[in-house]
Order: sequence, then structure tokens, then C-alpha cells
Amino acid sequence: MTAIATALRTRLRASAALAAAALGFALSGCAQVGDTMATAFADPAKYELYNCQQLEVERKRLATALAENQGLMAKAETGVAGSVVSELAYRNENIALRGQARFADDAWRNNRCRESPPAPAAAVAPAPVAAPAPPSRAGKAVY
Repeated sequence: MTAIATALRTRLRASAALAAAALGFALSGCAQVGDTMATAFADPAKYELYNCQQLEVERKRLATALAENQGLMAKAETGVAGSVVSELAYRNENIALRGQARFADDAWRNNRCRESPPAPAAAVAPAPVAAPAPPSRAGKAVY
């Protein structure tokens, strides 16, 4: 009877080790999905006909939107059940924005675009100060 129990324990341990290894391989595959998932929500041909000026504006817009979305996700995670709210409310948009940003960056590189130089700061004249209004002759009377 002990030989059978020992054989069963050995098989149970082997199957547990095999299940743990299979789970590890399955989860390691999920780490690679992020890039593929991001591009699944974006149109790869959207930026093909954009010129460099349009791409520059679009890349800045996407960077701003992505930063704002990540800020909203971080803010949501501070509340009760925040990670769930963050995932449900903002994760899909975050994935779509990353995909669009990737395709815009690819088009930027394919067009060999360069950042435009910053515009020179224009001299801004200070606004004239208005004279204070004369005091009311009504005083504290209410009409």
C-alpha cells in the first residue's frame, strides 16, 4: 500500500510542476501582447498621407492625450476599487492612444521628418492699467 501511495504522490508532484510550468509559459506570452494589442485598436493607414507638419501636430496631440489619460488612470487608482475603475474606464482608450502614437511615429520616421524649431518668443507689451472707478454717490443705500 505504501508503494502505491508513494507513486501517487510522485505523480501528483510531477503534474503540479507541469501545471506550474504551463501557467508560467502562458503568462509569459501575455507580456508580449501589449504591443500587438495597442496596434489592434488603431488604423495603420491613417497617417500615410500626412505631411511632416500634420504629423508633428498629431504626435503632440497624442502625447498630450496619452499623458492626460494616464493621469486619469493614476487618479482613479487612488480611490476605493480604483484599479478596477481605472481598467474599466480608461484602459481601452490608453491602448488605442498608444497604437495611434506608434503608427504616427512610424509615419514620422518613414517621412524622415524633423522637429520644427521653436517659434521665437514675441515681445508682449504689458496691458494698460485702467483707472479705478469713481465712488458711487448712492453710498450704502439699497434700491
